[in-house]
Amino acid sequence: MPIEKIPEIYINDNNSTPDLFVYDFKMNRDVVKSKVHLGMNMFSFLQVGKKQVHFAGTSVAVNKDQSLLLKKGNWLWTELLDTEVIYYCKLLFFSDRNLKLFLDKHADKPLILKEKSPYFVIRNDAYIISYLNSLSAISKSPTVLLENLLAVKFEELMLYLLQKYGRKFEAYLYSLIIDNKSEFKKIVENQIDSNLKLEEIAFLCHMSLSTFKRNFTKEYKRSPGKWLQDKRLQKAKEILEQGELKPSEIYLNFGYNNLSNFSTAFKNKFGFSPKDA
Repeated sequence: MPIEKIPEIYINDNNSTPDLFVYDFKMNRDVVKSKVHLGMNMFSFLQVGKKQVHFAGTSVAVNKDQSLLLKKGNWLWTELLDTEVIYYCKLLFFSDRNLKLFLDKHADKPLILKEKSPYFVIRNDAYIISYLNSLSAISKSPTVLLENLLAVKFEELMLYLLQKYGRKFEAYLYSLIIDNKSEFKKIVENQIDSNLKLEEIAFLCHMSLSTFKRNFTKEYKRSPGKWLQDKRLQKAKEILEQGELKPSEIYLNFGYNNLSNFSTAFKNKFGFSPKDA
C-alpha cells in the first residue's frame, strides 16, 4: 500500500508549503487503514461520515459531531461513509512556526502532559460550525488576502479552544512542538488489543518491515508474528472467560479474517475450542 504524504498531495506548488493551508476533502467510497505521513499538525473537522485513526500507541474514532487535532507523524486512517453518499471533512494544516507564535503571544509557561497523546478531540459545537462556514466564505479570496485572513482565523480558533478547554488544551499544544518519539516496546505492546498487521505496526514505528522484524527479534528474542499471535490469543482467552462476549464477536479484533482460523489457532495453543473457554 503506497504512503500518502499529506498535505503535499493537496498543494499545487510542490516547491512551497504554506504555514497555513485549508483543504476540503471529499470522497464517495470507504478507505480502510490508509497509510498516511502527516507532515504538518492538522485539524480534521469531520462534517459527514466516520473517521478512525491508528497511532503508534493508541487509536481514536470520531463521527460528524466531533473533530480532531492531530500531531504530525505516521498514521493509519480509516474513513467511512455514513448514511450519506459522500464523506466530507475540512482540513486545516498549520506549521510549528505558527503554533510557536501563538503560544508565545497567548500562553503562559510551558506545560507538560503526564500522558502525551497524538490527538485532541474537539466537540463540533455552534461556534465550530460557524467557524467552518467562515472558512468556506473566504476560500475564494485572492492569495495574499487569503493568507492574511487565514492567519487571523487560525488565531481566532486557537483562542476559542484555549478558552473552552483551558490548561488541558494548552498543554496539548506544547506537546506538539516537543520532540516525543515513543519507545519501541511501548508501541508494540499497545498493539496486542488491535488487529493491525505487522507491516502496519512497522509503519507506525517509522520502520520498514525488515527493520521492524530485526529490532523486534533483538528486543524480545522471538519472531514478531509468533509473539503477537500468542499475546493476542491469551488476551482473547481472558475476554472469553469473562463470559460476556462470544468468539464470533471478537475474532476480528485480534487480527483474524474469519472465525475458523481463530478457532484453529486458539485450540492449537490452549488445547480446547474458544467456545469452551
